[in-house]
Amino acid sequence: MIVKNVKDVIGTEYEMRTDNWVSRRVLLKKDGMGFSFHETVIRPGTQTHIHYKNHLEAVWVVEGDGEIETIADGKKYKLEPGVVYALDEHDEHWLRGGKEPLRVICVFNPPLTGDEVHDEKGVYPAAADAA
Repeated sequence: MIVKNVKDVIGTEYEMRTDNWVSRRVLLKKDGMGFSFHETVIRPGTQTHIHYKNHLEAVWVVEGDGEIETIADGKKYKLEPGVVYALDEHDEHWLRGGKEPLRVICVFNPPLTGDEVHDEKGVYPAAADAA
C-alpha cells in the first residue's frame, strides 16, 4: 500500500512552480500505478496554453473558479467545485484562473515522472520508454 500526504511534497523537487500554477505531484510513474496523481493550484487571473499530445488528463475542481476554452471550437466551460473535465482527445485548450485560486486534482496517463513542465506549445514530453 502507498500512503502519502500532499504536505510532504510541498517544497520538494515534486512541487513544480511557474508564474501561472503550482503542481504538487503526489503519485508518479515510479510508484507503479499506471497513472500519476497531482494537486494543482492555478493562480487567479492567469491564462495557460495547454496541449497534452502525449498524455490524457482528467481534472476534478475542488476549490475556486476559472474557465477552460477548447481552441478547436472556442467552447468555454465554467470551472467551479464539483466540475470534472477529461481531455480524452488530447484537447488543445486555454486554462484560465478566475478571481480565486483554482485548486484541482489531476490524473495523467501515462504517468508523469515529476519534473515535466509545458514547452512553448503547451506540451509535456512523451515518456522516454513510450517510443
